[in-house]
Amino acid sequence: MSRIQIEGLTRRFGDVAAVDGISLDVADGEFLVLLGPSGCGKSTLLRMIAGLTAPSGGRILLDDRDITAAAPRERNLAMVFQSYALYPHLTVAKNIGFPLRTRRRKDADAKIAEVAAVLGLEQLLDRRPRALSGGQRQRVALGRALVRDPGAFLLDEPLSNLDATLRTATRGELSDLHRRLGSTFVYVTHDQIEAMTMATRIAVLNGGRLEQVGTPEQVYDAPASTFVAGFIGSPAIGLLAAQLRSADGELRAQGDGIDIPLGVLGDSGGRDVLVGVRPEHLRVGAGDTQLRGTVRHVENLGGEEVAHVEIGAGRVAVRGPRPLCLAVGDHITLTCEPDRVHLFSATSGRRLVRTPDPDRATVAV
Repeated sequence: MSRIQIEGLTRRFGDVAAVDGISLDVADGEFLVLLGPSGCGKSTLLRMIAGLTAPSGGRILLDDRDITAAAPRERNLAMVFQSYALYPHLTVAKNIGFPLRTRRRKDADAKIAEVAAVLGLEQLLDRRPRALSGGQRQRVALGRALVRDPGAFLLDEPLSNLDATLRTATRGELSDLHRRLGSTFVYVTHDQIEAMTMATRIAVLNGGRLEQVGTPEQVYDAPASTFVAGFIGSPAIGLLAAQLRSADGELRAQGDGIDIPLGVLGDSGGRDVLVGVRPEHLRVGAGDTQLRGTVRHVENLGGEEVAHVEIGAGRVAVRGPRPLCLAVGDHITLTCEPDRVHLFSATSGRRLVRTPDPDRATVAV
């Protein structure tokens, strides 16, 4: 097991900063997921940790040892690629044992058998990659990494080539493997479901920068920016333009079709904000928090329905058990508990946090 510390890591390609001053501490035994859209820098960051791409600046420490300039073979880190990178002419056993080719045969065979048992590959050891399914190939690639007893595993979108059903099953296998090994995993994906179901912590990247780091619950329940709010969740939080105003001694977020009480006045108001609520927290009907709009689209998801509602110049979604009894063109009012409302600065896009003092509701970036 290993701790990985990233300090101000940067990688530039000409004038473009693919990774821009990222600092991150990956704890020993953690399952950290680097999450973000294509081009956000997550794979470049992983390749710098592995030693496959040289940083333009910053440091990488492995168990307090500076490995920034160390060769990949000197890092005791195992990389699992999206393409699996198996040798087509070698059997499963020889693919798994390739990193052990300098060991004594008996020792290598015993280690291969041990890893094959962990991954359920005992019956496939004599096959070649072309005779394997996508999920089996993925496990062989994991086995080749596991046989080295690395300090940490670096996985670059290893499930992206699998179909949806197999991806779900393999997520469970990876999570179980992490629990059994207790090893450090750093895992790259653009798939929020993979991140939410497997990670102990998620690092959300955008444009080469770190937007937020936290547990899956923290990132989902309290997104640090409009980017995180819009990226995580299906459907994601719909963001609506509003303004903080004082009314009858209270601070409220108000706009076209929007009226949200925030508590006793503790802010002068007059600030432009963005407000949003997750679809599962909205319900049809009037309440203290009110969003008034028109249904524009209804999706049938089997056991659930999602209605997309136009409010002013923006949209929100409401999700619930089928049927929602809503139709396109309906004029409706939505409500939720006030503490389910997310507030963001319209200028910076960063989360606005209300003080917990019940006698005073202030907001701050």
